Amino acid sequence: MSTVKQVLESKSSEIWSVTPETRVYEALQMMADKDIGGLLVIKEGKLVGIFSERDYARKVILEGKSSKDIPVSEIMTQTVLYVIPETTIEECMVLMTAKHVRHLPILENDQLIGILTIGDVVKKIISQQQFTIHQLEKYITGGYVS
Repeated sequence: MSTVKQVLESKSSEIWSVTPETRVYEALQMMADKDIGGLLVIKEGKLVGIFSERDYARKVILEGKSSKDIPVSEIMTQTVLYVIPETTIEECMVLMTAKHVRHLPILENDQLIGILTIGDVVKKIISQQQFTIHQLEKYITGGYVS
């Protein structure tokens, strides 16, 4: 089983974040520029929340607020689920599915070291399944050598 650490080794180490005081409009601009669906919210080096497209849709648009007037802290998700490097990809998939989240920050010794997206998880699971299928096909056709 693959771990979060293994996925981190094969993806960009960039972490996009904003502060709680950042205006929602600015955060949305950053998300559009980076083509991402969520930003981590960092205050004094600590993870304090996550701001996603879902937060914007449900807490700004539907409530008639102005994204230019309110800070991210007013609408961010404050309870942030996270994983550690040793977490398996399968465990991440279960957590993301059960809790309906698309982003999982990765913490090691209370330090933010990366972020895992649902796309990262699905990509890794598909890769693992393709490998298994390939190995089974080789075994069935007699091409398998141990």
